Amino acid sequence: MERRIKAPKRLQGTLNPPGDKSISHRAAILAALAQGRSTIANFLYGEDCLATLHCLEALGVAVRAEALPGGPAFANAPDAPPLGSKAGRRGTSSEPSRPDSVELEKGPLTVEGVGWSGLQESAQVLDCANSGTSMRLLAGLLSGQPFLSVLTGDASLRIRPMKRVVEPLRRMGARIWGRQGGSLAPLAIYGGELSGIDYHLPVASAQVKSALILAALFARGETVLQEPVPTRDHTERLLTAMGAELAVADGRIQVQPLAGALSPLHLKVPGDISAAAYFLVAAAIHPDADILIHRVGMNPTRTGIVDALRLMGADVAVLNESTQGGEPVADIQVRSSSLKAITVGGEMIPRLIDEVPVLAVAAAVAQGKTVIRDAEELRVKESDRIATTAGELRRLGARVEELPDGLAIEGGHKLRGAPCRSHGDHRLAMALAVAALAAEGETTIADAEAVAVSYPRFWEELDRLSGASRELP
Repeated sequence: MERRIKAPKRLQGTLNPPGDKSISHRAAILAALAQGRSTIANFLYGEDCLATLHCLEALGVAVRAEALPGGPAFANAPDAPPLGSKAGRRGTSSEPSRPDSVELEKGPLTVEGVGWSGLQESAQVLDCANSGTSMRLLAGLLSGQPFLSVLTGDASLRIRPMKRVVEPLRRMGARIWGRQGGSLAPLAIYGGELSGIDYHLPVASAQVKSALILAALFARGETVLQEPVPTRDHTERLLTAMGAELAVADGRIQVQPLAGALSPLHLKVPGDISAAAYFLVAAAIHPDADILIHRVGMNPTRTGIVDALRLMGADVAVLNESTQGGEPVADIQVRSSSLKAITVGGEMIPRLIDEVPVLAVAAAVAQGKTVIRDAEELRVKESDRIATTAGELRRLGARVEELPDGLAIEGGHKLRGAPCRSHGDHRLAMALAVAALAAEGETTIADAEAVAVSYPRFWEELDRLSGASRELP
């Protein structure tokens, strides 16, 4: 699918971003370990999170997307396949495919927790599709289970690095096999009989940290993890709310093995700040824009994009701050702004790692040279986001230099519409859409359906706020 986009005369309106993807993954996995039924409102029914649900179902966990009033039931009804079933999924039998996203009219997710010892060996390979979060977190969970599991994914996921999670899990006692010595998926895991470790994470990675925390719940003795810089702490917050014994201070996480049942979750997932970021930047770079985004998660480990935009001079207001599901939330209003270049690196990078492509778009419009460093992690995402972001923005006339660990963008040069492609990367597709809103002429984006991984209604929201985006057959 391609999308055509022309710069609209005005961007205006309000929106509710989808539920936070990181929290949705974690809430579903932890709810599966709880004793009893959990209810998760505003769950993100995007392709990545559906991959997690499919794997949980294969492990014996019942999940269901409740229907909103007047709407049809989606999962586990007599005439409907389970949430994660392969019915209607894209791809062929020779290539693991991504589960189709479902309509966001679906209501809360219910998860029937099986308790900390209730997971069952799957009779099938667990297909994580394109979701690195699913594979790494499930690797940690399954390392504590006394049975065999095999994790795979699509072609993109099978070349993403897994050694960073496999190596410490092996140190804990898990038996894990994979391609290139366990560096690449598919991964075969025979878990159980784990021991706690004291481990300093060499790379700032919330996925690796969360995988090790999940494994630590099933280990003998305490596990101590030290982060090089703080990363998103949703796993720690959720587990603390469920009754697990964790202590967190100064980048040090101490995890005790489970001594009893985890309490079920009953929460509403905050809006995803990574999804909101596209419209934050869109409003800031457009000459006539005013957008209000409701109930955005404002976890301080995730708000780097807000801080960066403010440093660039964006007119950003954070309003109505409160707490939702154990996480800080707020409304964010952004208006047209005159942006200036900044330098980004160090501890800010983990707080905006997913937003770097759209931050580069803001930098292309800003006056001066923006430099983004310490972001080499982007090389091993759904695409090499340093290379693909630089290459695609250059198609639009941006002056972008690719650095080994980031980007240098000479801003202030007029963007011009051109044919672009997403490289199958949801974040790049949305970043290019934002760039097109500030470009002269028409931009086309190939493989635009990639947005369904994290923001199934992105194009609909863009149409509503701008009226500028059209689908091509």
